[in-house]
Amino acid sequence: MESATGPVITGLDIGSSKVATVIARKTPEGVEILGMGICPTEGMRKGSVVNVDATVKSIRQSVSEAEKMTGLPVSSALVGVSGPLIKSFNSHAAVSVRNEREVTDTDVARVLDLAKAVELPADREILHVLTQEFIVDDMPGIKDPRGMTGIRLDARVHVVTDDLPSTRNLVRCVEKAEINIVDIVLSPLASAEAVLTPEEREVGVALLDFGGGTVDMAIFYDGALRHTFVLPLGGGNITADVAVGLRIPAADAESLKIASGCAAIQKVRRDELVELPGVGGRQPRPIRRQYLSEIIEPRAEEIFTLLRKEILRSGFEEMLGAGIVLTGGGSRLDGLPDLGERVFHLPVRRGGPIGIGGVVEVVNSPTFATAVGLALYGAKLAESGMGRAEEEAPGGWMARVKQILSEFF
Repeated sequence: MESATGPVITGLDIGSSKVATVIARKTPEGVEILGMGICPTEGMRKGSVVNVDATVKSIRQSVSEAEKMTGLPVSSALVGVSGPLIKSFNSHAAVSVRNEREVTDTDVARVLDLAKAVELPADREILHVLTQEFIVDDMPGIKDPRGMTGIRLDARVHVVTDDLPSTRNLVRCVEKAEINIVDIVLSPLASAEAVLTPEEREVGVALLDFGGGTVDMAIFYDGALRHTFVLPLGGGNITADVAVGLRIPAADAESLKIASGCAAIQKVRRDELVELPGVGGRQPRPIRRQYLSEIIEPRAEEIFTLLRKEILRSGFEEMLGAGIVLTGGGSRLDGLPDLGERVFHLPVRRGGPIGIGGVVEVVNSPTFATAVGLALYGAKLAESGMGRAEEEAPGGWMARVKQILSEFF
């Protein structure tokens, strides 16, 4: 879709608790946010579709809200994918340089094709192949080897794979909502586009995208994605603990958590009171806010402890010069950065979308990180003239050589 000044791009974030739609426009200056829509959903669980009709209904409602705000029809979108069924690994390959020892596009395409030529189970497919570095002869750390002289070209890449049945269910829901898919993007990769600075990616950072059903982790170092992981716990688990602990409905527990919850007990004053909603016609009653925090903190600490174990397992803990960045709707919980610093022993900040123009105030929240990131990712695809709608490779989601090269350069 084109506007008077540039292509219009839609990001569609279908999460475990909500569907967020962001409509943006690519301009010569960057990306301008035009509007958004958001709708709760009960059709998703931990990144997978569990109710097609409920998911389709939520997608339509979210997209409709964004259309009303912008006055623009949405016919296509970039879609985020997440969940514990996403798996990733690092791969390495090497080829001989053919053309008079000068590295060309063809050499780069050959080595990248070889790096992703791994045997996968029948129910898995490659979603992304992302460069970490190239090595020309014995010189490592090269971002773009084209034009360099050498005999041997090596590539180190991060390969992200998705579960075909799960992704096909998500694709089916989007198609039933009458939206064409431009591309499917790993959600934390999209969130990183929106909330991380180039400096953070360079010195090392772990992005934790805190959703309702999962926490998605993406570790960057030296400007490249090094490690990804999905923890099948999220904000919904904290809400469930509050509901059980205070014997209130889940919807009331969610509202209370957002309005008055705190993940760091030491931040809460002893005399602070909050109002507990009445159930079954009973009157609301006051409880100590500290008591609410005593329910929230242990679960949040458990989630962070499991994520820290994964960071240690990845081997990148010593390289996180920029520490931890929290984003996603679940990261809005008061006290979460304080608790994070205690568990990770690293600086922690909460991150919302940055580097955008237009009606920034409507998406100025970690809740919209993935949807805004999808729009930014789409703007990059628009620049390179790529996207799923334009080109689809036989036997795979991603177009082959051109698509791979567009993800690197």
